[in-house]
Amino acid sequence: MTQRRMLTGDTPTGQLHLGHWVGSVRRRVELQSQAECFVLIANMHAFTTRSEKPDEIRRDTLQIVRDYLAMGLDPEKTAIFLQTEVPAISELTYLFAMLLPYNRVMRNPTLKDEIKVKNLGDNYSFGFPLYAVGQTADILAFRAHAVPVGEDQIPHIELTREVARRFNQLYCGVDPKTEDADHAAAGGVFPIPEADVGKVARLPGTDGVNKMSKSLGNAIFLTDELKQIKKKLGKLYTGRQSPDEPGDIENALFQYVRTFISDADRVAELERRYAAGDDIGDGHIKIEVAQAIDALIAPMRERRAAWDDRDDDLIDILREGSRRANALAEETLAMAKEAAGLGFWKRSLSLD
Repeated sequence: MTQRRMLTGDTPTGQLHLGHWVGSVRRRVELQSQAECFVLIANMHAFTTRSEKPDEIRRDTLQIVRDYLAMGLDPEKTAIFLQTEVPAISELTYLFAMLLPYNRVMRNPTLKDEIKVKNLGDNYSFGFPLYAVGQTADILAFRAHAVPVGEDQIPHIELTREVARRFNQLYCGVDPKTEDADHAAAGGVFPIPEADVGKVARLPGTDGVNKMSKSLGNAIFLTDELKQIKKKLGKLYTGRQSPDEPGDIENALFQYVRTFISDADRVAELERRYAAGDDIGDGHIKIEVAQAIDALIAPMRERRAAWDDRDDDLIDILREGSRRANALAEETLAMAKEAAGLGFWKRSLSLD
């Protein structure tokens, strides 16, 4: 394997938003011309908290494909595929579950945060913590080197790295002292993947407090028009009372300024005047940021609208992406089964 390979994806919970763009999707678009790229829609993971709403999950799955295409993912360069159409992932999930203590899975801070944010308490399915194991299979099934993710997903990547090391040591005879970068060369089935965090690791939502999230009602979507963007940003709290009052340029508003206003001189000017209390109000800056965001997503809105009422075409993209994904995942599964003593004969899998 000479070319670097990238795997990442999203659980279909609705439309993607600006946080997804700056956190990982922008990086995916950059990488698709530099690496072999696979983007997974984790529609089975969506069932861990919404198993009673299969129609919504199907709708949201197609919404995400529209967002991917609008943001610039090219299905000719990137295989966009369905988790449920790649059976090797489920088989590897079961195998990897044997390599992880239950308590280790439950210590995953991202998992603990999701239980809290979604108010699950103790009322979650057995499959909910299993999805953390499933994410390791999502990545390792493609023997990925890089995983573009937001900051909050780093614990999942670390769990994946642990599984890859454990498998390579237990079943492939890789010395525990082997450097991560050398595992494949030392005979391991799996390279040890690295998290590729976007330039903006965590974009705050329009409440100015929490991470941008659809469920928290603080997100800006690709379909939002300028008027909606202005209205949402207008609610962003900074704590500043007056344009003559010195402001904190590390607040959420200035995270937006540095993320979306591309003119570095203008950013520096806004920072200087805001910090000095030089008669510049939050409202003025919010309007300027809203205009910059609109300029960014207006072409995305147009591209996304072109895929309205074209569900059959979106499914064709998923079918072709899943065909490409299966070719690689089946190869990986055969290698893993052979290493673990489970390879009794070869099998083939086709996707009609």
